[in-house]
Amino acid sequence: MDNNNNMRSMLFMTLVCLFVVGLLLANLIAGKLIVVFGWTLPAAVIIFPITYILGDLFTEVYGFRQTRRIIWLGFFCNLIAVIVFFVTVKLPHPSFWPDQAAYSSVFGTTPRILVASFVSYLTGEFLNSTLLSKIKVATGGKKLWFRTIGSSVVGQGFDTLLFISIAFWGLYPNNVIFQMILFQYIWKLSYEIILTPFVYLAISKVKKIEGIDSFDTSINYNPFSLR
Repeated sequence: MDNNNNMRSMLFMTLVCLFVVGLLLANLIAGKLIVVFGWTLPAAVIIFPITYILGDLFTEVYGFRQTRRIIWLGFFCNLIAVIVFFVTVKLPHPSFWPDQAAYSSVFGTTPRILVASFVSYLTGEFLNSTLLSKIKVATGGKKLWFRTIGSSVVGQGFDTLLFISIAFWGLYPNNVIFQMILFQYIWKLSYEIILTPFVYLAISKVKKIEGIDSFDTSINYNPFSLR
């Protein structure tokens, strides 16, 4: 079922806030490179997979319609943040302030990176939610692990492929690009697989508290439909 009253749930609103905050933080720290087990990765990988886990929870508990709204909410919140960052970077600063370059390095970005971020986010999140929703109906709500991991295999795959390709293709050798795609993809999937037991507990708890377990039958999966 699709209960519109869950829009008034405090738990629902809290989870939505966590999703948006996680998305904004991931984009903010993406410029920092870290080394994990010898792999060079953007720092965003420590938090961005959580947005996919929350996306799984939204689709599983509240249904695709609500998740569609949340994905677009995250998109527009990120867009507002980018605009604010751009304006503050461009505003004139006093000559005695020595940190303009550092501020620009953290909060500034290129149009190419922005396009890569927005395209990969929307594509990955909607694929993840759509697949999880359809698999749930096809399996009668069984095998939650298969739904969450299976949908992430596709969603995270397209997210990683699109972001790295759009953002960096032509800037680095092809073998480096392929390594970046492979390493990030493996990291993100491993992240979700390891957290699967906690995802089970969280989804079960939220379903119990909310009294909701949505099955998306006869639904329009068009991501641009906000009915």
